[in-house]
Amino acid sequence: MGKIVSRGLLALYVVLLIWLVLFKLSFHISSVLDYHHRSLNLVPFAAPSKVDGSINFGEMIFNVVFFIPLGLLLNVNFKKIRLLPKFYSVLLFSITAELIQYIFAIGATDITDVITNTVGGILGLTLYSSITKYIDNKKIDLIIISVGILLLVLFISMEASHLFNRRLLR
Repeated sequence: MGKIVSRGLLALYVVLLIWLVLFKLSFHISSVLDYHHRSLNLVPFAAPSKVDGSINFGEMIFNVVFFIPLGLLLNVNFKKIRLLPKFYSVLLFSITAELIQYIFAIGATDITDVITNTVGGILGLTLYSSITKYIDNKKIDLIIISVGILLLVLFISMEASHLFNRRLLR
């Protein structure tokens, strides 16, 4: 039962990441597909978005934080697989998402996003490995799955509330 729940949580999290990275959490896919602006930045950390003339590192921090659970969930679900293949999975996911953005012109393709997403995944992978040196795997897995489900329910509730409020305002 625990394995089914953890795999399901991983699958839902990957879907959520795809929705976040490709569609910016939009319910209206047409607004994303109508974007038609293709940009490519291959210079790392060269173009952090500017707000009021100062550099905004918020998006980079958000990318790192949002990919930490991916690393944690990969470790919960694939204990027998070594660190390097899991690292490559995070890197490949991030590169694929950025390439899809470029190909379909649905966002800005940026090497900084690949780097920060991957750093987040690595942090999740290493955090899990570090914690399991001191605490039993099963306890950590239960905590990660419980917190993950709680956060997923909270996120879905917030998005449903937001969608409901938007419909009321129409």
